[in-house]
Amino acid sequence: MAAQNFDIAILGGGLQGGLAALAVLSQHPDARVAMVEAGARPGGNHTWCFHAADLDAHGAALLGPLVAQRWERYDVFFPNRSRTLHTAYAAVTSDRFAEVVEARFRASPRSALLTGTRAVSIDPRGIELEGGRRLEAQLVVDARGPERFESFERVAFQKFVGLELELAAPHGLTHPVLMDARVPQTDGFRFFYLLPFDDRRVLVEDTYYSDGPELDVPALRGEVLAHARARGFQVAGVAREETGVLPIPARSIGEPRAELPLPAGYRGGWFHPTTGYSLPSAARLALHLAATLGKSPFGAEWQRLRREHARQQRFFAFLNRLLFGAFRPEDRWNVLERFYALPEPTVSRFYAMSTTATDRARILCGRPPRGLSVRLAFENGATA
Repeated sequence: MAAQNFDIAILGGGLQGGLAALAVLSQHPDARVAMVEAGARPGGNHTWCFHAADLDAHGAALLGPLVAQRWERYDVFFPNRSRTLHTAYAAVTSDRFAEVVEARFRASPRSALLTGTRAVSIDPRGIELEGGRRLEAQLVVDARGPERFESFERVAFQKFVGLELELAAPHGLTHPVLMDARVPQTDGFRFFYLLPFDDRRVLVEDTYYSDGPELDVPALRGEVLAHARARGFQVAGVAREETGVLPIPARSIGEPRAELPLPAGYRGGWFHPTTGYSLPSAARLALHLAATLGKSPFGAEWQRLRREHARQQRFFAFLNRLLFGAFRPEDRWNVLERFYALPEPTVSRFYAMSTTATDRARILCGRPPRGLSVRLAFENGATA
């Protein structure tokens, strides 16, 4: 079977793969783009969120059509601190993501979106599909997800169960609650996350920063519903459920690899090691691939991009070792409560993975959070 030729072939139609395709087709409408996704639609079953400060103007333009809802502020709640941060926050739903990606491919007759399609292999020149079909490209991108870290040194996991609830009466929320840690601190640092999509539809997630990957979905589903009812929500039904277990690395993953096929997204280490957020990094890489289409992506700008990414990752991996190695599970909330006392620009740059030397000093210096154990830190190698 003759191979089909493209400018770029992307394996994986999740966030990273979809953003790369959108960025290329936005900047090069006549480009030949192939994207292979095993699922029925790109995007899977996810809700991705970002802060306005996470993106530069180019990133904001790329993400703009994908935004399903935007709010101008958000709240955090801890036992001894409550705060409203006046930073815009936006959500991208998997349905909206799929609609935009599919429409962009339909408008590009030289491109191919292959859903419900599995790859047999991937190499620097192309992707081999089941049935013998082969896609060849000048640039091959592997954006299949976090499997690379199944055997990588981890310190912990971020895991969650979220239910998008339909309510019989308005919930009364005007903006998101990113963290509500006024709940029993079981299985590590625990908080609830609430996104109000309209006055009777809200996503409620029970989230854990835990030492283990175990996720009891039925039990946490019950916890989400109990939390919703405790807040006075009149639950009429569950529109959607999403779950996740993300690795939290203990060590820096290092600079993204300059190799083909190009590892992207979680597979390439393009994510925030502490929050698990991947959208800002995915947008930066997508825009870089679009800007270098037709030539090597591994030039001077790549070197700058990956060095800065690795520098930020080293800092966040160190924070992970402190959070999970120097505090008992039931005390970890104190770290986040102290963090949210910092200046709002520092908080914003933390999420954007663009911290300055001053930001890093503010996060680490000063009176330590309650519960810090020097003994645990040395026993667990947290300071190494």
